[in-house]
Amino acid sequence: MPAKKQKATSPADTESQPWLHQQSREIQRFGTIRQFPVALSMDARMYSCERLNQVLADTQILYALYKKHHWLMRGPTFYQLHLLLDKHAGEQIELVDSLAERVQTLGGIAVGDPRHVAELTRVPRPPDGAEEVPAMLSRLLEAHEIVLTEAHDAAARAAEMGDDGTNDLLVSDIIRTGELQAWFLAEHLVETPLVRTNEPVKAGANGRR
Repeated sequence: MPAKKQKATSPADTESQPWLHQQSREIQRFGTIRQFPVALSMDARMYSCERLNQVLADTQILYALYKKHHWLMRGPTFYQLHLLLDKHAGEQIELVDSLAERVQTLGGIAVGDPRHVAELTRVPRPPDGAEEVPAMLSRLLEAHEIVLTEAHDAAARAAEMGDDGTNDLLVSDIIRTGELQAWFLAEHLVETPLVRTNEPVKAGANGRR
């Protein structure tokens, strides 16, 4: 059979064709803010965006560390830690979104590209391979402390500048979540007997054990 002739593109087909490979000039540079009617001064919003972006960059790395270590867990506590770290990662990615949306609410630009995040973060880079489990947990705790230190200071300064929304986000979400997660991790690094104590209880003055 002869090959069917291809139909000419109709106007309807043209209208439904996506416009691919588009490019644009940068319409707002990172580190700048737009004027929004949120009853905060330009200085307060600029300052908060800068501090929030630092917490955001570190939190994105903390999230990535949680996922990496969730995958690389091993040993007798694999199942418990595999689930715990994934739960913490899920909570951290929600914080990432909250931080980014706060920056946008204030008229800024939230750091999002992983390559840009890597330039800003203060969390040290881990080895590409696997570490022993205690080292991975310790690395997560150190990352938490970096985030918490920044969040505490930023929250206090935001409150001084009248930015109650940023203060509330940092205190109610970032700090409280981070403190709770750090507690859960730290307790896994306590070397304690699982079945019986190492030493018998000494008799007291009354002779009772």
